[in-house]
Amino acid sequence: MSYIMVDIESDGHIPGDFSMISFGAVIVKENLDTTFYGKLKPISENWIPEALAVSGHTREETLEFDDPKEVMENFAKWIAEHTKGQPVFISDNNGFDWMFICWYFHHFIGRNPFGHSSQNLGSLYKGLTKDTFVNFKHLRKTKHTHHPVDDVKGNAEALLTMKNEMDLKISLK
Repeated sequence: MSYIMVDIESDGHIPGDFSMISFGAVIVKENLDTTFYGKLKPISENWIPEALAVSGHTREETLEFDDPKEVMENFAKWIAEHTKGQPVFISDNNGFDWMFICWYFHHFIGRNPFGHSSQNLGSLYKGLTKDTFVNFKHLRKTKHTHHPVDDVKGNAEALLTMKNEMDLKISLK
């Protein structure tokens, strides 16, 4: 199984009505050197300035981003090339990140290489520590910048710390 840490940035609350404008992914393994970065042209006229501002991009910039179908096809190819077995989607906020990635995969290429399941990094840490009030974010080494590749690397570092220093039993291939 290959774990792929994913983070998305959007210009609104939900896919379809709003747009995923960028996302990053990294194969979770010790060196974190296998990454994917996609920037997607908006699919909707709707957008929330405050939501878009988090990404650091302007609406005008996003209108010049890549075709979403092409980006999702390239992401699916990247997943197939860099994983063994069923890829596992994991993210810091999988309720949000998953709904965009899943919707975009099904909408643009008719399938989701991750299947029907996702994992939540925060919930994993809470279970590992047996404390629903704790947060894993202090385990990140890479600064959380809202650039999705930085953010997935920091989250993957946290997962690797759970594995290497907290005895999390996980198979990373």
